[in-house]
Amino acid sequence: MEATIEVSGLRKRFGSTVALDGMSFTVRPGQVTGFVGPNGAGKSTTMRVVLGLDAADEGRALIGGRPYRSLRNPLSHVGALLDAAALQPSRTGRNHLLWLAHSQGLTARQVDEVIEQVGLRTAERRRAGGYSLGMRQRLGIAAALLGDPPVLMFDEPFNGLDLDGIVWIRGFLRSLAAEGRAVLVSSHLMSELQDIAGHIVVVGRGRVLADASVADLIAAASRDRVTLRTTARSEAMTALAHAGATVAATDRDTLTVSGLAAEHIVAVLGERAVPFSEVTAHRATLEEAYMDLTRDAVQFAAPGPEAAR
Repeated sequence: MEATIEVSGLRKRFGSTVALDGMSFTVRPGQVTGFVGPNGAGKSTTMRVVLGLDAADEGRALIGGRPYRSLRNPLSHVGALLDAAALQPSRTGRNHLLWLAHSQGLTARQVDEVIEQVGLRTAERRRAGGYSLGMRQRLGIAAALLGDPPVLMFDEPFNGLDLDGIVWIRGFLRSLAAEGRAVLVSSHLMSELQDIAGHIVVVGRGRVLADASVADLIAAASRDRVTLRTTARSEAMTALAHAGATVAATDRDTLTVSGLAAEHIVAVLGERAVPFSEVTAHRATLEEAYMDLTRDAVQFAAPGPEAAR
């Protein structure tokens, strides 16, 4: 089976609310694809449509070229973690996985293998209702892996994990993609996705805003920006603004300047005798790229600190 997720022209309404408005993208094998957007952007609805939990009003969602509902033994085709709390709390972790395995014609040996993979061996006979959120995340990941599927989907897999768990899952997700699987990860933690994802799909208000490699998104967000370090922040901001630059304070002694080349910034500061210690081309983070792309797509925005005063 081909390891891809294909989403094409998905539209979905809940009453008067438009959840999906022509959502289209492809998740390809061999890399982690980040799936990001503000609350209400349509990420969870898209994943539910892919998994046959919701029906789209228009469009299609295919796993390896086929709709989810047509798959026999679907855990062998796609594994998913959408809600770590979706378990029977009175069952032990191992029995929860055995129940899933038996429903799909899988074996106890496969259960033991995934328990080992996610590091739950010492907790497998404890009731899942007593698991921490991080342990429930590991149990959900184990369930997704049961059928050794070529396609994997994870919704906020970093939630509840301690530092050791986050370091583990970074490497684990990379290794799954390196095996040739298509791995879709929805997360609000841009710093984590920047470390593991090769590709990013950014969505807002039910539409795709960007569908590109992480490297390309960061390069686009970095363009024409310069990082300036100065002990005279106010004087530098005033001088550069008068010269036509757009200036933003990013730290007590750091400014991000756009609209002026680095050599022009140096000349302006020299003319005004404004001291500075560094002028360098700015390398954006994935978070900055994301914020630029989604600025107009946020549904629930709080006022900034100036507006709140």
